[in-house]
Amino acid sequence: MNIIIITGASSGMGVEFALQLDNVFTYTIDEIWMIARRKEAMLEVAESMMNTTRILDMDVTKPEDMERLKKLLAKEKPTVRMLVNCAGYGVMGEFSKLNVQEELGMIDVNCKALTQMTYMCMPYMRENSRIIQLASSAAFMPQPGFAVYAASKAYVNSFSRALAEELRKKKIYVTSVCPGPVDTPFFDLAEKNGKTLAIKKLAMALPEKVVEKAIQDSFHKRSVSVYSGYIKAFEVLAKTVPHKLLLTAMRYMK
Repeated sequence: MNIIIITGASSGMGVEFALQLDNVFTYTIDEIWMIARRKEAMLEVAESMMNTTRILDMDVTKPEDMERLKKLLAKEKPTVRMLVNCAGYGVMGEFSKLNVQEELGMIDVNCKALTQMTYMCMPYMRENSRIIQLASSAAFMPQPGFAVYAASKAYVNSFSRALAEELRKKKIYVTSVCPGPVDTPFFDLAEKNGKTLAIKKLAMALPEKVVEKAIQDSFHKRSVSVYSGYIKAFEVLAKTVPHKLLLTAMRYMK
Protein backbone atom coordinates (compact mmCIF):
# COMPACT_ATOMS: atom_id res chain seq x y z
CA MET A 1 0.00 0.00 0.00
CA ASN A 2 1.43 3.36 -1.10
CA ILE A 3 0.54 6.28 1.14
CA ILE A 4 1.18 9.97 1.80
CA ILE A 5 1.26 11.19 5.42
CA ILE A 6 0.49 14.84 6.20
CA THR A 7 0.63 16.31 9.69
CA GLY A 8 -1.11 19.56 10.59
CA ALA A 9 -3.72 18.56 8.02
CA SER A 10 -6.69 20.41 9.52
CA SER A 11 -5.78 23.96 8.48
CA GLY A 12 -3.39 26.28 6.66
CA MET A 13 -0.46 24.76 4.82
CA GLY A 14 -1.39 21.21 5.80
CA VAL A 15 -4.75 21.52 4.08
CA GLU A 16 -3.16 23.05 1.00
CA PHE A 17 -0.63 20.20 0.77
CA ALA A 18 -3.45 17.66 1.11
CA LEU A 19 -5.47 19.22 -1.70
CA GLN A 20 -2.56 19.69 -4.10
CA LEU A 21 -1.00 16.29 -3.49
CA ASP A 22 -4.41 14.69 -3.93
CA ASN A 23 -4.49 16.28 -7.37
CA VAL A 24 -0.88 15.39 -8.23
CA PHE A 25 -1.24 11.75 -7.15
CA THR A 26 -4.80 11.16 -8.35
CA TYR A 27 -5.40 7.41 -8.31
CA THR A 28 -1.64 6.65 -8.20
CA ILE A 29 -1.50 6.11 -4.44
CA ASP A 30 -3.72 4.06 -2.18
CA GLU A 31 -4.34 6.42 0.72
CA ILE A 32 -3.57 9.86 2.10
CA TRP A 33 -3.22 9.79 5.88
CA MET A 34 -4.26 13.11 7.39
CA ILE A 35 -3.05 13.81 10.92
CA ALA A 36 -4.22 16.62 13.22
CA ARG A 37 -6.23 17.19 16.39
CA ARG A 38 -9.39 18.55 14.72
CA LYS A 39 -11.18 15.56 13.19
CA GLU A 40 -14.18 17.49 11.83
CA ALA A 41 -11.97 19.94 9.96
CA MET A 42 -10.07 17.08 8.30
CA LEU A 43 -13.29 15.28 7.36
CA GLU A 44 -14.51 18.45 5.67
CA VAL A 45 -11.30 18.70 3.62
CA ALA A 46 -11.39 14.99 2.76
CA GLU A 47 -14.87 15.35 1.24
CA SER A 48 -13.39 17.27 -1.70
CA MET A 49 -10.48 14.87 -2.27
CA MET A 50 -10.42 12.14 -4.91
CA ASN A 51 -8.01 9.70 -3.26
CA THR A 52 -8.97 7.54 -0.30
CA THR A 53 -8.16 9.34 2.94
CA ARG A 54 -7.54 8.02 6.42
CA ILE A 55 -8.34 10.53 9.15
CA LEU A 56 -6.13 10.18 12.22
CA ASP A 57 -7.24 12.61 14.93
CA MET A 58 -4.21 12.73 17.18
CA ASP A 59 -1.84 15.08 18.94
CA VAL A 60 1.71 14.60 17.65
CA THR A 61 3.12 15.75 21.01
CA LYS A 62 1.36 13.01 23.01
CA PRO A 63 3.35 9.78 23.43
CA GLU A 64 0.20 7.64 23.49
CA ASP A 65 -0.96 9.05 20.15
CA MET A 66 2.44 8.56 18.54
CA GLU A 67 2.49 4.99 19.88
CA ARG A 68 -0.89 4.43 18.24
CA LEU A 69 0.53 5.62 14.91
CA LYS A 70 3.61 3.45 15.35
CA LYS A 71 1.41 0.38 15.84
CA LEU A 72 -0.73 1.28 12.83
CA LEU A 73 2.34 1.55 10.61
CA ALA A 74 3.62 -1.80 11.89
CA LYS A 75 0.25 -3.40 11.19
CA GLU A 76 -0.34 -1.93 7.71
CA LYS A 77 3.32 -1.98 6.57
CA PRO A 78 2.73 0.70 3.92
CA THR A 79 5.23 2.30 1.60
CA VAL A 80 5.41 5.94 2.62
CA ARG A 81 5.78 7.70 -0.72
CA MET A 82 5.77 11.11 0.92
CA LEU A 83 5.82 12.53 4.45
CA VAL A 84 4.80 16.19 4.84
CA ASN A 85 5.41 17.63 8.30
CA CYS A 86 3.24 20.75 8.62
CA ALA A 87 2.25 20.56 12.29
CA GLY A 88 3.57 23.58 14.14
CA TYR A 89 2.81 27.02 15.52
CA GLY A 90 4.44 30.28 16.53
CA VAL A 91 3.78 32.96 19.14
CA MET A 92 5.19 36.47 18.80
CA GLY A 93 6.24 38.69 21.66
CA GLU A 94 9.08 39.40 24.05
CA PHE A 95 10.31 36.07 25.40
CA SER A 96 10.21 37.03 29.10
CA LYS A 97 6.61 38.22 28.80
CA LEU A 98 5.17 35.14 27.12
CA ASN A 99 3.68 32.01 28.65
CA VAL A 100 6.59 29.62 29.06
CA GLN A 101 4.36 26.59 28.37
CA GLU A 102 3.48 28.03 24.95
CA GLU A 103 7.17 28.61 24.28
CA LEU A 104 8.06 25.06 25.28
CA GLY A 105 5.09 23.82 23.26
CA MET A 106 6.64 25.31 20.12
CA ILE A 107 9.74 23.20 20.70
CA ASP A 108 7.60 20.11 21.32
CA VAL A 109 5.60 20.50 18.10
CA ASN A 110 8.02 22.23 15.74
CA CYS A 111 11.10 20.20 16.70
CA LYS A 112 10.47 17.09 18.79
CA ALA A 113 7.29 15.88 17.08
CA LEU A 114 8.69 16.56 13.60
CA THR A 115 11.85 14.63 14.44
CA GLN A 116 9.92 11.69 15.90
CA MET A 117 7.49 11.57 12.97
CA THR A 118 10.37 11.57 10.50
CA TYR A 119 12.19 8.81 12.38
CA MET A 120 9.02 6.73 12.68
CA CYS A 121 8.23 6.90 8.96
CA MET A 122 11.71 6.35 7.53
CA PRO A 123 11.69 2.52 7.83
CA TYR A 124 8.65 2.50 5.53
CA MET A 125 10.23 4.63 2.82
CA ARG A 126 11.69 3.29 -0.37
CA GLU A 127 13.70 4.61 -3.30
CA ASN A 128 12.22 7.92 -4.55
CA SER A 129 10.23 8.55 -1.38
CA ARG A 130 10.06 12.19 -0.36
CA ILE A 131 10.08 14.13 2.92
CA ILE A 132 8.85 17.73 3.01
CA GLN A 133 9.53 19.63 6.23
CA LEU A 134 7.87 22.97 6.86
CA ALA A 135 10.56 25.31 8.15
CA SER A 136 10.44 29.09 7.66
CA SER A 137 12.48 32.04 6.46
CA ALA A 138 12.66 32.83 10.19
CA ALA A 139 15.29 30.07 10.20
CA PHE A 140 17.75 32.29 8.32
CA MET A 141 18.66 34.50 11.30
CA PRO A 142 17.65 35.28 14.92
CA GLN A 143 14.26 36.98 15.23
CA PRO A 144 13.76 39.25 18.27
CA GLY A 145 10.11 39.10 19.27
CA PHE A 146 9.86 35.65 17.68
CA ALA A 147 12.88 34.10 19.36
CA VAL A 148 11.79 30.54 20.12
CA TYR A 149 9.86 30.11 16.89
CA ALA A 150 12.82 31.25 14.78
CA ALA A 151 15.17 29.01 16.73
CA SER A 152 12.83 26.04 16.29
CA LYS A 153 12.66 26.60 12.54
CA ALA A 154 16.44 26.97 12.33
CA TYR A 155 16.54 23.49 13.87
CA VAL A 156 14.08 22.17 11.26
CA ASN A 157 16.06 23.66 8.40
CA SER A 158 19.43 22.41 9.66
CA PHE A 159 18.11 18.96 10.52
CA SER A 160 16.35 18.60 7.17
CA ARG A 161 19.35 19.68 5.09
CA ALA A 162 21.63 17.27 6.97
CA LEU A 163 19.10 14.46 6.58
CA ALA A 164 18.86 15.20 2.86
CA GLU A 165 22.55 14.43 2.53
CA GLU A 166 22.33 11.28 4.65
CA LEU A 167 19.43 9.86 2.65
CA ARG A 168 20.55 10.88 -0.82
CA LYS A 169 22.49 7.63 -1.26
CA LYS A 170 19.23 5.77 -0.60
CA LYS A 171 17.48 7.98 -3.16
CA ILE A 172 15.12 9.37 -0.54
CA TYR A 173 14.86 13.13 -0.97
CA VAL A 174 14.25 15.74 1.74
CA THR A 175 13.10 19.31 1.14
CA SER A 176 13.07 22.05 3.76
CA VAL A 177 10.38 24.61 2.90
CA CYS A 178 11.30 28.13 4.04
CA PRO A 179 8.49 30.56 3.24
CA GLY A 180 8.10 34.06 4.54
CA PRO A 181 4.71 35.19 5.88
CA VAL A 182 1.89 33.12 4.37
CA ASP A 183 -1.78 34.12 4.39
CA THR A 184 -3.08 31.36 6.70
CA PRO A 185 -4.72 31.17 10.16
CA PHE A 186 -1.17 30.89 11.58
CA PHE A 187 -1.23 34.60 12.45
CA ASP A 188 -4.46 34.30 14.45
CA LEU A 189 -2.39 32.73 17.24
CA ALA A 190 1.03 34.16 16.41
CA GLU A 191 -0.04 37.81 16.74
CA LYS A 192 -2.05 37.58 19.96
CA ASN A 193 0.86 39.09 21.93
CA GLY A 194 2.87 40.88 19.22
CA LYS A 195 2.77 42.05 15.64
CA THR A 196 4.69 41.10 12.50
CA LEU A 197 7.01 43.79 11.19
CA ALA A 198 5.20 45.82 8.53
CA ILE A 199 8.00 45.19 6.03
CA LYS A 200 7.49 41.44 6.41
CA LYS A 201 3.83 41.71 5.46
CA LEU A 202 4.88 43.15 2.10
CA ALA A 203 6.12 39.63 1.31
CA MET A 204 2.87 37.90 2.37
CA ALA A 205 2.32 34.93 0.05
CA LEU A 206 -0.66 32.80 -0.87
CA PRO A 207 -0.48 29.27 0.56
CA GLU A 208 -1.30 27.65 -2.77
CA LYS A 209 1.72 29.31 -4.41
CA VAL A 210 4.11 28.32 -1.62
CA VAL A 211 2.89 24.72 -1.65
CA GLU A 212 3.01 24.47 -5.45
CA LYS A 213 6.65 25.62 -5.38
CA ALA A 214 7.48 23.23 -2.53
CA ILE A 215 6.07 20.23 -4.40
CA GLN A 216 7.96 21.20 -7.55
CA ASP A 217 11.20 21.58 -5.60
CA SER A 218 10.64 18.22 -3.92
CA PHE A 219 10.15 16.52 -7.28
CA HIS A 220 13.35 18.21 -8.49
CA LYS A 221 15.19 16.83 -5.44
CA ARG A 222 16.05 20.28 -4.06
CA SER A 223 16.98 20.34 -0.38
CA VAL A 224 15.56 23.84 0.22
CA SER A 225 12.44 25.51 -1.20
CA VAL A 226 12.15 29.31 -1.01
CA TYR A 227 9.18 31.09 -2.56
CA SER A 228 9.22 34.69 -3.85
CA GLY A 229 11.97 37.12 -4.76
CA TYR A 230 11.58 38.97 -1.46
CA ILE A 231 12.37 35.90 0.62
CA LYS A 232 15.20 34.76 -1.66
CA ALA A 233 16.73 38.23 -1.26
CA PHE A 234 16.36 37.95 2.52
CA GLU A 235 18.08 34.55 2.44
CA VAL A 236 21.05 36.03 0.57
CA LEU A 237 21.13 39.00 2.94
CA ALA A 238 21.15 36.73 5.98
CA LYS A 239 24.03 34.74 4.50
CA THR A 240 26.21 37.71 3.52
CA VAL A 241 25.56 40.50 6.04
CA PRO A 242 26.61 40.06 9.70
CA HIS A 243 23.54 39.31 11.78
CA LYS A 244 24.57 41.98 14.29
CA LEU A 245 24.07 44.64 11.62
CA LEU A 246 20.74 43.19 10.51
CA LEU A 247 19.48 42.99 14.09
CA THR A 248 20.44 46.63 14.62
CA ALA A 249 18.52 47.61 11.49
CA MET A 250 15.45 45.68 12.67
CA ARG A 251 15.22 47.88 15.78
CA TYR A 252 14.22 50.78 13.55
CA MET A 253 11.60 48.86 11.57
CA LYS A 254 9.08 48.39 14.38
